[in-house]
Amino acid sequence: MPFFSTRVLTYLRCIFRLFIGMMLTLALAGCDFYHPSSQLEQIRQRGEIRVGTLYGPTSYYQRDDTALGFDYELAQLYADWLGVKLTIVPAYSTAELVEQLQKGKLDLAAAAIVVTPERRKLFRFGPGFYQVSPKLVYRNGSPRPKNLGDIKGSIVVPAGSTGEDLMKELAKQYPNLKWSTNRDADVEELLKQVADGKVDYTVVQDTILARTQRYYPELTEGLTLASKQTVAWAMTKLPDDSLYASIIDFFGQRFMDGAIAKLDEKYFGHVQNFDFVDTRTFLQRAKSLLPKYQALFQTHAKDIDWRLLAAISYQESHWDPQARSYTGVRGMMMLTGPTAKAMGVNDRTHPEESIKGGARYLQEMMAKVPDSVPADEKVWFALTAYNIGYGHMMDARRLTKELGKNPDAWSDVKEVLPLLQQSRWHRKVRYGYARGGEARNYVNNVRQYYQSLLWLDNEQQKAHRREELDEDDSSEPDVPAQRPAIIAEVVKQIITP
Repeated sequence: MPFFSTRVLTYLRCIFRLFIGMMLTLALAGCDFYHPSSQLEQIRQRGEIRVGTLYGPTSYYQRDDTALGFDYELAQLYADWLGVKLTIVPAYSTAELVEQLQKGKLDLAAAAIVVTPERRKLFRFGPGFYQVSPKLVYRNGSPRPKNLGDIKGSIVVPAGSTGEDLMKELAKQYPNLKWSTNRDADVEELLKQVADGKVDYTVVQDTILARTQRYYPELTEGLTLASKQTVAWAMTKLPDDSLYASIIDFFGQRFMDGAIAKLDEKYFGHVQNFDFVDTRTFLQRAKSLLPKYQALFQTHAKDIDWRLLAAISYQESHWDPQARSYTGVRGMMMLTGPTAKAMGVNDRTHPEESIKGGARYLQEMMAKVPDSVPADEKVWFALTAYNIGYGHMMDARRLTKELGKNPDAWSDVKEVLPLLQQSRWHRKVRYGYARGGEARNYVNNVRQYYQSLLWLDNEQQKAHRREELDEDDSSEPDVPAQRPAIIAEVVKQIITP
C-alpha cells in the first residue's frame, strides 16, 4: 500500500506539473493576445490608412471632382499596395498638419515635407524621393534683392512651415531681417498675396513656385536661401517600426518599377524655365480670344478634354484662324494640306473646320498609340505624332528600347526624341531625320498651357459655385445663375496690375 501510494503520488505530481506548465503556456499566450498589435497590423485590421496632406498645387487638390496631386497619388499607391482604403485628411497649414500628426490622428503625413534637423527630433522620416530648393519670392517690378541684407520689406511665411524654420536660422545671421509667420494662410495664399502686392516677400519650394508662376506670372524668384533639401513622408516616433519598414519596402519597389519616376514626370516633367512675357500673353489671350472659340472646342473635343484641345490650338496658332507657317500648315490647328483633306477639312482658315479636323486627327493618333503605353501617357505620344508624324514617334520608341530604356514611358522617350536630329541615330531608324527636340518642346509647351487652362477654369467654376451659394442664401426670388464667360473674369483679376 505505501508503495502504491508513492507511485500514485508521483503520478499526481507529474500530472500537476504538466497542468501547471500548460496553464503557464496558456497564460503567456493570453498575455500575447492582449498585447496591442503592431501599427501596421492595426492599419490592416481597420482597413484604412489615415494620411495627412496639405492643399496645394503639388500635394493635393480637387479638379472636376477628382483628387489629384503628387503626394495624393503616391499615398494612393501605398494604400493599394497595403490593400486598405486611403483616407486623406487635408490641412490648410503645416502647423495644423504637424499638430494632427503629433496627436496621433494620422498614420503619416505626405505633403512635400522637407526633412530638417528640427523635424527629425519630432518625427521619423521615410526615404527621400525628391529634392527642392527654398526660394525667396517677390513681385515682378519690385527691386530685386542682392542678398538678405538688401531686403527693404518684410518676409511672411506660413506658421510651422519649413520657411519658418529657415527664417529662424537666417535671422541669426541677419538680426535686422524683418519676417513674420501667418497661421491662417498657406503657401499658395501667400504667393497670391505677393502677386497682388499685399505681401513683400515669401519663401517657397522651387517646385511649387514653378507651377504657380503659370497662374500668377507676376511672381519672381529672388534668392536661393539654402542648398537642396530632401522631401519625405513623416511618421510619429514609436518603438514599433512596422509602418516605417513597410514604407521603406514600398518605396524600394516603386523606385524599381518606375512608378515614382512616372509621377515625377506627370507633375514636374513639363515645368521648364519660366517665361514672364509668354505666360502673361497667354493669360491675356485666354481673356480676349478663347471665349470666342470655347464652344467649338467643347463641341468637337468628344473624348478629349476640351481644355487640352484649346491648349494645342494655342501652341499651334495662338488661337489665330489665319495663322500660317513657312512649312505650309495653316489655321487654328495648323493642319497640313494632306492632313486637312484626310480629315474632311475644306477650308483650313475656318475656325470650326480646323478645330474639328484637328480634334479628329488627334483622336486618330491616340487610337494608334500601342496599348502597352499607360492610358494617362498616351496623349503625350499622340501629341508627338501630331507634331512630327506617327512614324517618327514610333522611331523614337524603338530607339528608346534599343538604348535600354522604357519605350512606354514618356519620361524616357522624350529624352531620346532629340536624337532623331543626329545623323548617328536617325540613319538607324525607319523614317529618318525628324525635329525631335522641337517635338519634345512642343509637348512640354502644350502641357503647360493645358495646366494653366485647367487651373483657370477650375477657379472660374469655384467662383460660379460661390455665386450659386450666395443666391441660395439671399432672400431674393430664385433667378437662374448666369455663368460668366470662360475664365475671362478670373484672368482679368490675375493680369490686371
